[in-house]
Amino acid sequence: MGGGPSKMAPESLMDEWRCVWGHKNKDLQFVKDYQPYNEEVKQLRVLLHGLTGAGKSSFLNSVDSALQGRVTRRALADKQLTYKFNKGGPGTFYPFVFTDLMGLEKGTNKGVCVEDIKQAMKGHIKDCYEINPCSKISEDNQNYNKDPTLNDQVHVLVCIIAANTENILDDESVIKMREVRLAARDLEIPQVAILTKIDEACPEVKADIKNVYKSRYLKKVVDDLSAKLGFTLTCIFPVKNYHSEIDTNDEVDTLILSALNMIINLGEDYVNSL
Repeated sequence: MGGGPSKMAPESLMDEWRCVWGHKNKDLQFVKDYQPYNEEVKQLRVLLHGLTGAGKSSFLNSVDSALQGRVTRRALADKQLTYKFNKGGPGTFYPFVFTDLMGLEKGTNKGVCVEDIKQAMKGHIKDCYEINPCSKISEDNQNYNKDPTLNDQVHVLVCIIAANTENILDDESVIKMREVRLAARDLEIPQVAILTKIDEACPEVKADIKNVYKSRYLKKVVDDLSAKLGFTLTCIFPVKNYHSEIDTNDEVDTLILSALNMIINLGEDYVNSL
């Protein structure tokens, strides 16, 4: 995925290859109405993972912002932490949670251990476990959950990838991320890829976010992600996270909610197939 935004040409736009505009209210209502059909599931558990700096925490904040109708911020740490999303009054939450881990990094003894991501998918890691880049969690650790329930297990794996980096995925990153993806596949956990920082990657999108599904550059990135990591094209979602904004935006919300809609549907299908 070499080349870069600086090489964008006037013919950088193509016919729109996905239509999402005008669906914000429909997608938001779907999320508001959602309740898991499986009575054993109190809430869908979504696990976020990706390279450090890809925008995992920003995506979590952006989902919260789109749901709240105002820009929100949450501080994240190098622990496994699970976040609820407020729905209406105090103490009322949406029936899904996002679990966040330290990011993957190039090199050994850096970032989250791939084995820890696998254990988290199975529900073996409790919240607030202090990630150790040098070693995976042991079964005698006090934060190791020996008997995870369906609610502890991950129902959707979401991979966060930044679109604004030259050679977005080097060979080492591909190996680590494919290992995680294949582990999820073996567990039959559905997977979604979120492509962040699209406005930084593509001047046409920065000028008008509605160009996202017309950008030749982003379409190539999406196609390359599908080829390198094995995600289906329908499960790759370009988004713009809230960063410096103080107010929400309909177009930004539309992209976020479109991705969230797919995440919820895939998770619902998964828990009902067990």
